[in-house]
Amino acid sequence: MDFDVSEEMSVRLEMIREFMDREVIPLEGEMLHGDAGRLQVLVAEAQGKVKQMGLWAPNHPVEFGGLGLSMVDHGLFAEAVGRSPLGMTVFGTQAPDAGNVEILHKYGTVEQKDQWLRPLVDGEIRSCFSMTEPETAGSNPLLLETTAVSDGDDYVINGQKWFTSSADGAAFAIVMAVTNPEAPPHQRSSMIIVPTDTPGFELVRNVSVMGHAGSGHASHGEVAYQSCRVPKTNLLGSEGGGFVIAQDRLGPGRIHHCMRWLGIAGRAFEMMCERANQRTIDATGATLADRQVIQHWAAELEAEIRSARLLTLHGAWSIDQYGAKAARDEISAIKFVVANTMLKAVDTAIQVHGALGVTDDTVLAYWYRHERAARIYYGADEVHKTSLGRRILRRYAS
Repeated sequence: MDFDVSEEMSVRLEMIREFMDREVIPLEGEMLHGDAGRLQVLVAEAQGKVKQMGLWAPNHPVEFGGLGLSMVDHGLFAEAVGRSPLGMTVFGTQAPDAGNVEILHKYGTVEQKDQWLRPLVDGEIRSCFSMTEPETAGSNPLLLETTAVSDGDDYVINGQKWFTSSADGAAFAIVMAVTNPEAPPHQRSSMIIVPTDTPGFELVRNVSVMGHAGSGHASHGEVAYQSCRVPKTNLLGSEGGGFVIAQDRLGPGRIHHCMRWLGIAGRAFEMMCERANQRTIDATGATLADRQVIQHWAAELEAEIRSARLLTLHGAWSIDQYGAKAARDEISAIKFVVANTMLKAVDTAIQVHGALGVTDDTVLAYWYRHERAARIYYGADEVHKTSLGRRILRRYAS
């Protein structure tokens, strides 16, 4: 295994880190306390600078302006921009758009790519991904109840979705719905492009998450499909191929998320250490950093972050070498390991910050609210542990 970074990628990462510190992290004050419209303007200005630097959407296909990154390079990029909640958006690689780009590029027709993929990559429009339902287990996409019934040259879609992230302001959704109810379970669902201005597509609400409903890209929508009619030319891939497409989307997506979480963990760790050194706790001038318990936290957390990072890089390397299917054990392991490591880093940093840590004067409380879901989306911890444990034990069965 060789995780060496090319000289070209090293230069890019240095440029990204410097830009994050200078241009992106200072915008967090506007994100936490300012006006959403003003933040949108500032983010657009930063995006323009990224495009001038030639670093816009580097993970996207080369023919659409991407840089042809390997999975390892893409992971390192995600870690670098993950240090701020605004990083992915500023660089044009935010979820769910990044995953939708991947499946549109792989499964989309020429017409679909021209209409939806190109403007999505260019940042002219946003999209959303509509799979999870409130009444079915999100961990099992075979249980979907939303239907897309054939009617001549159209599909008529009916159902309820939620946590359709970024539906607020999106130009289109990719919805997963049952098209073949009598087929074997893994061949019942399909993915279909639904423009959000289609009659019957209704954004019911932005779901409030720990007291914050959010808006625009930073939101999680509940969507109702009520006799929503779209042409069959909006089908992605083959009919009944939705489950396969979902797996193609989720595997690499877990690498992206895990490396982004490592970016969060790394910055939370830096904030923890800086606070420990600055916070005086008695008249002698002693600081939190002088206390053995804090020293233990720092040692343990750094070791855990390093371990999680190496585990994730190995997963990315395995995908590059052998493909996502062959790397499924690594993908399952990093999903629950990195999510928990990141949350521990955020929680420990909050503890070291004391009362300040639970306020919105730092970004820590934002992460505490919004990243708790890391242990749920893209497969709950328990699902990944069960799947990985079952495969491990089978290898030892006589």
